[in-house]
Amino acid sequence: MLRLLPAVLGVLASALCWLATPALAQNARGSECLAMATRPPLAVPVSLRRTAAKADEVSITYAGHSTYYIDTPGGVTIATDYNGVYKLDRIPDVVTMNRAHSTHYTLNPDPRIKTVLHGWGRNGQPAHIHERIGDVLIRNVTTDIRRYYGDDAGGEMMKDGNSIFIFEVAGLCIGHLGHLHHKLDESHFAAIGRLDIVMVPIDGSYTMSLDGVSEITKRLRASVVLPMHRFMTPLSDFMQKIGQQFEIDQRTQRTLTISLGTLPKAPTVIILDGV
Repeated sequence: MLRLLPAVLGVLASALCWLATPALAQNARGSECLAMATRPPLAVPVSLRRTAAKADEVSITYAGHSTYYIDTPGGVTIATDYNGVYKLDRIPDVVTMNRAHSTHYTLNPDPRIKTVLHGWGRNGQPAHIHERIGDVLIRNVTTDIRRYYGDDAGGEMMKDGNSIFIFEVAGLCIGHLGHLHHKLDESHFAAIGRLDIVMVPIDGSYTMSLDGVSEITKRLRASVVLPMHRFMTPLSDFMQKIGQQFEIDQRTQRTLTISLGTLPKAPTVIILDGV
């Protein structure tokens, strides 16, 4: 028993430290992705756990640029980085936005959209999003962003100006990195938690370097990587950066239908049709 005491105390100390972090404590409410990410053994990619697999399927459609439409089994439609230009033939119930460029947000969304979630806060405060809408839990993790003047990036960074959005539905943890401008630290990874599917900007310039985004992609260890912001960088360059441990699956369809039980066994970059 005495030999076990240091290990037990270490686990308790880690748990208390985690609970003492306001952002994690707030985001943990009802988050299966955070709960699973903190369970031992930490050395095993948690996205490979399939014991809680459900038959429910999620459809993800690439509308263009950084906009993906996520259709949940419960009938909720979400559009990411919505600006009203990259859209499908249906009105989403929920839209998320980031404000780097006008291609990632609109101040005049269609009034039929029920829920608009901004990735930035007001009066210099970070956005705090933790909402359950139908069968999906939507939360955010803020990052800093470069200030833009027209289409030119200034050197000044604006704290908490961007949001990584996480969508938890049908046992899947789906992340959208937004208009990411810097590397993530340990607090970011802890707040994100487990991701099964991640949408990654690969322009290599307007967001961040290919080296930087490739490092983040490998660290997140998601089963599925969906490239976005694909207008500059050849996909072959991105694939070379992230390494041979990722398989590539290029499709002629715009829509991916997937469930927790049908995630690929090896990490896979899935390229849906679109620009």
